[in-house]
Amino acid sequence: MNISGLRVALFSGNYNYVRDGANQALNRFVDYLLRQGAAVRVYSPTTDTPAFEPAGELVSAPSFPVPGRREYRVSYRMSRQVRRDLQSFRPNLVHVSSPDPLGHRAVSWARKSGLPAVASVHTRFETYPRYYGLAFLESTIESMLRRFYRRCDAIVAPSESMAQLLREQRMSYDVGIWTRGIDRDIFHPARRDPAWRRSLGIADDEPAIGFIGRLVMEKGLDVFSDTIDQLAQRQVRHKVLVVGDGPAREWFQNRLPNAVFTGFQQGADLGRAVASMDMLFNPSITETFGNVTLEAMACGLPTVAARATGSESLVSEGKTGRLIRPGAIGAFADALTTYCNDADSREKAGAAAIAQTERYGWDQVNHALVDTYLRVIRQRSQGATPRSSPVP
Repeated sequence: MNISGLRVALFSGNYNYVRDGANQALNRFVDYLLRQGAAVRVYSPTTDTPAFEPAGELVSAPSFPVPGRREYRVSYRMSRQVRRDLQSFRPNLVHVSSPDPLGHRAVSWARKSGLPAVASVHTRFETYPRYYGLAFLESTIESMLRRFYRRCDAIVAPSESMAQLLREQRMSYDVGIWTRGIDRDIFHPARRDPAWRRSLGIADDEPAIGFIGRLVMEKGLDVFSDTIDQLAQRQVRHKVLVVGDGPAREWFQNRLPNAVFTGFQQGADLGRAVASMDMLFNPSITETFGNVTLEAMACGLPTVAARATGSESLVSEGKTGRLIRPGAIGAFADALTTYCNDADSREKAGAAAIAQTERYGWDQVNHALVDTYLRVIRQRSQGATPRSSPVP
């Protein structure tokens, strides 16, 4: 079989009603499949006000809003409409991108139908409870995730560091890589706009420390804020530039009253905002890859990030940026102080970052997932089935 013979049923917990890196990666991948002649049907919760138009045919799955986070929805079952559509579509592979109830039902349907199932991992769900005072739930959630992923033929992670973590957590025997690409027309050093910076009150010689992403606590907003406090105490000249929006925006603005908040940006405006920063500060430990880190690197920015999954596979310590122990406020402040005070070190790290992003083209990275699809289909045709547990 080749790519044009694929008929993929993709189950997503959030395909296009919130704009984030994971959703945009899935939409880009579906677009790639369609351009190569494959057939794709997407099953996901939907809303009347999606964040962007979906790639491919989208079938709505029953869902309800998450309490306290109504911008997200949970698909809680596989409806008769979805089952009828699946039977009519006749997929030869099922791809699940979220371990929600619908994802579980989709894997069960695939196993009952004798079809291979592939799961893509987009975030570290098991770490989320610690940001809401529920850290004791982490081991329980990890066990639930293990049960889900072990029922799939293969799982893919967006970085080698995340893939290694999944192996250590015994999530699957078969862990591959589906990384992320970069749009070089958008993310490029030439997008830097001094006039735009000045309009925000950022002087040409004032180092801008950037934050990019959804404003939610699990992105490490508390660590970010505490670190900026230390810079202020040290009287390090800087300006914080926050690009993004989300439910924690008011908290973040109250915590950083002197920061510039641009709100959500996309396309060329996002490229301008990123390139107009002088460094990226990403203290999050929940990312499995870190799209914003790659985008910043393509714009020639050094990155100060937590030594965690995703960032470890992108940032070269001491070369393209700094990797700091998660939560180490003083060490984060030391790294940012160096980049704020030494323009030469920023420029050298930024040039190395650009060079390191050369291999991240969208079509190349998307074809790696196609290779996984074709391999598991071939293995199934030869009689292989998922092993229930990767431990003796």
